[in-house]
Amino acid sequence: MQRPDRVSSGQVLPIVKGVVSLLAAAVPAGVCAQTALSFDAAQARFERTSHAVSAADHGVAAAKSATDALKTLHRPIVTAAAQYLEYQKTLSVDLTGVKSDTLGNTQDFLAGLPGSVPPAYQQIASEITGRLSQALPGLFEAIPDQLSYRFRQDVFRPTVQGAMPLYTGGAIPAIQGAAQGGVTMAEGRRAQVVDLARINLIRAYFGQQAAAGLYDSARRSRAALDQVLADSRKLEAAGVIPHARTLEVQVARDTADRVYQRADLSYATARDELARLLDLAGEALPTTALFVRTRPLAPAQTFLGNEARTPETRTADAGRQIADAGVALARSRRLPQAYAFGEYTFNRNNALPIEPDWTVGVGVRYTLLSNVGRKQTETAAREQAAAAADTAAETRRIATSATLRAYNLVEGARRSFVLLDSSIVAARENVRVQAIAFREGEGTVTPVIAAQAALDAAEAQRISVAYEYDLALAGLLASTGRLDEYSAFLAQADQRLVYGAGR
Repeated sequence: MQRPDRVSSGQVLPIVKGVVSLLAAAVPAGVCAQTALSFDAAQARFERTSHAVSAADHGVAAAKSATDALKTLHRPIVTAAAQYLEYQKTLSVDLTGVKSDTLGNTQDFLAGLPGSVPPAYQQIASEITGRLSQALPGLFEAIPDQLSYRFRQDVFRPTVQGAMPLYTGGAIPAIQGAAQGGVTMAEGRRAQVVDLARINLIRAYFGQQAAAGLYDSARRSRAALDQVLADSRKLEAAGVIPHARTLEVQVARDTADRVYQRADLSYATARDELARLLDLAGEALPTTALFVRTRPLAPAQTFLGNEARTPETRTADAGRQIADAGVALARSRRLPQAYAFGEYTFNRNNALPIEPDWTVGVGVRYTLLSNVGRKQTETAAREQAAAAADTAAETRRIATSATLRAYNLVEGARRSFVLLDSSIVAARENVRVQAIAFREGEGTVTPVIAAQAALDAAEAQRISVAYEYDLALAGLLASTGRLDEYSAFLAQADQRLVYGAGR
């Protein structure tokens, strides 16, 4: 009875190529297209086609663009404006006081005029000034007491205005710091998405390999019990064993068939899941086998100290950076602001009478009374910053615990895999011995069934342990921010389980 065994790294490629060729020949043309993919090729394809990774990339690009947009907050804001106006202006001037003063001054002037001429002409001058003095009131009465003037015009006003912040109380650096924190947070979230996607790919990719192994194991177990059942019927026909023993084998064979049917459905589900994950029209055919590195990993302490590299920690640190920027922004609201401004009118000849040709200046603005409590706002921001700092510290603690837990899972799976060697060897030998004894009539069928069940359990456990090792290794590397090194650890494996689950 031939069983799959571990193979060395140098033997994997020829075996895998042979399995691929056999499977390709066994599947009729046009039934279902298969795409052979190594793990690295599957990972590259997944990152190209994953909508989750693409969405995270867009999020990072958006955050970077927002940060770039805020780099020029210190620069002036220059705006151009054009207005077309039609207006009417009415001017009214009160002339009552002016008329009275002018009349009095004129009469005083005329009264003193005769004394300024020679005596011979004073009589004549007096008569003239007297007549003028009598005529002046009538002349001034002809002048209205109020003068009104109405002016109507249409004006085109092209202007350019500029304003530049000189001092904002730290608001601009706070806004820019928060934007940069947004970039760091977007990058951390992208790393989280990518790590989660990669772990999901590892689960599906090697999960299909594990399902193929369990399917092969169940198929061989059913075939082995089919042979035992055939031998039982022959022995029963020869009168060597009673019919009850044949029924016992029949029950065991039916149980093996049910296990096979479940393994078949699980394998189909695994194939469908990986194909959908990789966005393939047909089936994915993994060419990288389940692997185990039987040598222990480096001590657990060597995996510690990299907590700042994990996506969760980077995201938490970005949250703390944004919260600190919020404190600075809240504090800036309690400080004055200084700014420079200017305006230039291009159509001076058609400007309003009160409108200057150009204006420049500086100003200071300070909010004396606000409808929002500025002190309380700053206190709230400080509390948020403290919460963000505690969150970052807790994230580091969780990362350390996750690293140690994942390390122990990897080591536990490795040890279990190594210890299963002797169990499987013994189980195979036991099946062989019990089958020979049964066929020769020296043993009963019960030990054969028990031996086969023990071998099936040991082989299924080895597949499960290898799969557990591969998943635990991914978790360990993810918890230390080193999931990019997964392929390097895979290359160091010295044991690989190759299964050819023919369909």
